[in-house]
Amino acid sequence: MDCTATHLPYRETKHFSKIILDYIDQAESIRPFYHLFPSIQEIQKSIEQRKQFATDRKTLVAELKKQYQNITTDSSVQKNIDALLSEDTFTITTAHQTNLFTGPLYFIYKIAHVIKLAQTLKAEFPTQHFVPVFYIGSEDADLDELNHIWVGGEQYVWNTKQKGAVGRMKSDKELIKLIDHLSGQLNILPYGIEIIQKLKEFYKEGNSIQDAIFYLVNYLFAEYGLVVLLPDNAALKHSMASVFEDDMFQHTASKIVGATATQLIDAGYKEQAHTRAINLFYLKDNIRERIERKEDLFYVVNTDIVFDISSLQAELKNHPERFSPNVILRGLYQETILPNIIFVGGGGEMAYWLQLKSLFKSYKVPFPVLTLRNSFLFIEQKWLKKIAHLDLTPVDFFNSETDLLNRKIKLESNKELSVQKTITALTKSYNDLRKQATDIDKSIERHVEALKVQAISRVTELEKKMLRAEKRKYTDLQNQINKIYTHLFPNNGLQERKDNLLYYYAKWGRSFIGTVIKNSNSIEPDFTILMEHG
Repeated sequence: MDCTATHLPYRETKHFSKIILDYIDQAESIRPFYHLFPSIQEIQKSIEQRKQFATDRKTLVAELKKQYQNITTDSSVQKNIDALLSEDTFTITTAHQTNLFTGPLYFIYKIAHVIKLAQTLKAEFPTQHFVPVFYIGSEDADLDELNHIWVGGEQYVWNTKQKGAVGRMKSDKELIKLIDHLSGQLNILPYGIEIIQKLKEFYKEGNSIQDAIFYLVNYLFAEYGLVVLLPDNAALKHSMASVFEDDMFQHTASKIVGATATQLIDAGYKEQAHTRAINLFYLKDNIRERIERKEDLFYVVNTDIVFDISSLQAELKNHPERFSPNVILRGLYQETILPNIIFVGGGGEMAYWLQLKSLFKSYKVPFPVLTLRNSFLFIEQKWLKKIAHLDLTPVDFFNSETDLLNRKIKLESNKELSVQKTITALTKSYNDLRKQATDIDKSIERHVEALKVQAISRVTELEKKMLRAEKRKYTDLQNQINKIYTHLFPNNGLQERKDNLLYYYAKWGRSFIGTVIKNSNSIEPDFTILMEHG
């Protein structure tokens, strides 16, 4: 697969929040909320700080080997798992929920980014080893967010009545039907049969969703040494028992993160993640529900389960796997069990991580270098031809559809549609009139200024009417531009936030993955436009 890449500053895409743009620009207002910025010098500091923290590497490696014992993987994955026993090995981690068949494309882009970072850092620090890790957020219970994908403009939804953590749900007959439905669209493409067969293998009836996504991610990325971690694990959660107990009985996280939220608001940002008194869910069978405290009793919401202090302490000691951290504690859990130096996340993730630095400091866990994940817009050759036919470039489409259409009409129309010359002349005339009037009576100045504003406003409105009238003559141009916009920016959002991998894999196979990794940035914060060659 042959592509050309061009880069665009994130701010010029007009698709990212103020807090993320300020982070990329290292604005002074955001500086108190992170520890180290993604640069080679700062990453080196992160490595040194990680060395001072005692990670339970033996348990981590033992549990990873159990997770991989029934799966075929690449030798580079096994080497990376073994390497985690060494104090000179560090992880670069990204995380995501168990979206159906990987969900939006950015799921893939995140993983590509940690792989590229591991390669870059190995070249920078050859005496140390860096392992790319994908942390499966399998305990998420928001099925409505995770149960659908978009392929070729069509939405595919998994309808199931299962409850609880999505990762613990089982592939069922409805999911098999969905794969069969997908095959009708994908099997006609060069690699469609291959990927459909793999989906049927990984999502066979009875397999858990977390296992299925584990198999699929391993299939896609094992050759790059990616290690997939399933954190829904009793041995790993045991290391968090004291933190979980502190959260339930002392509500430490709520106090610390709540204070940081206030500081963020004072700095001109919004609260990014809402904290509760208890930031844990109770996770058992088909239950994942919040724990609420009322005096000395602890209730699992929407169930009949109730604990007193001693029985809750016993439950935590004997079954740590039954406690699931929410967004406030999940990152702390991740950074406790992994020798991690960099966390790669999307805009939303990065924003809530910026609320957590003080929490990490309180528990004496190193706060990772936060890196905004790579973002891509992939444009097939047929769409590039349509763009070129209009004498436009892909970058032009990061302007609004209205602005782009207006610009094209002004360029192509043989009529003068701009009123800028008139506005300039009006401004000069009214400025002259204001001087003449104020020489007579100073109090007339404000009245003249109001007349000028009114006149310019009416002329500007006239320009809009002229442009609308001319637009009606350019219906075909408008339709062409709209069609391109709809494809590149579905629902006025980024392609990567809607389209699923399956179409791209079915058309280009593993070369699509390789192209994304090859063109991934490591620490350079730029948006990438990938353009397919003929």
